[in-house]
Amino acid sequence: MSATNARTDEWELVWSDEFDYTGEPDSSKWTREEGFLRNEELQLYTPAGADNVRAENGMLIIEAKKERLKNPGYDPAEKKDWRKSREYTEYTSGSVITRGKAQWQYGRIEVRAKLPGGRGMWPAIWMLGADRDKIRWPACGEIDIMEYVGFEPHNIYGTVHTKAYNHVKGTQKGSKIKIPDPDKSFHVYAVEWDAQRIGFFVDDNNYLTFENEGTGTDTWPFDKEFYLIMNIAVGGAWGGQKGVDDTIFPQQFCIDYVRVYRKKQG
Repeated sequence: MSATNARTDEWELVWSDEFDYTGEPDSSKWTREEGFLRNEELQLYTPAGADNVRAENGMLIIEAKKERLKNPGYDPAEKKDWRKSREYTEYTSGSVITRGKAQWQYGRIEVRAKLPGGRGMWPAIWMLGADRDKIRWPACGEIDIMEYVGFEPHNIYGTVHTKAYNHVKGTQKGSKIKIPDPDKSFHVYAVEWDAQRIGFFVDDNNYLTFENEGTGTDTWPFDKEFYLIMNIAVGGAWGGQKGVDDTIFPQQFCIDYVRVYRKKQG
């Protein structure tokens, strides 16, 4: 495993997964999401036991595949809900989430990873407010530590969504950084978050800082706990804008580690 990018004089480690085991992700830390979930994406997220998510060789592998499976949520009477009206999926993938097992308010969240590439890929490392089920999105807040779409092969995006600032309104706050080879080499994707601001980093290059305007939770819902999600989407509202290249599969999101730090006191 690589040494941390966090400055040890400022930060102390409070949670991590180094993936130094084999098989399913550690169930004390992660849950696998299942089914068709978001953004009219094409992939079916598979449950524990399917090898779309697995730890091996010191890494967590999330793998997107071109394969036809029956949708377990299919309802032949359903015509409007895309999650239920699709009888089959042509793609499978994986998503892992820390909700209810590990949640944080403030800190440095750091992930070293190599991304899947190719047209139609949409991997992400992101966070949602732990009160999402109660107050819904976007009021709960969202921190997109890293998003990447394969039809823009060199751009890494960081974004914040709130009730006032979100992509539905076209008011989301974000930026991007260009790196040469995110699908061929490992990079460190991170945020540093406190009560005043959220800074976004790739390999310690700070390319976006979102400031707390002090105008309330519509613009800053970030003074509470958030949980972490890592996934590969196939197609969907953003990732599928240029279609999907079926010749690229399988594609792997290779995650070396996830580390969470808090600021040292004093």
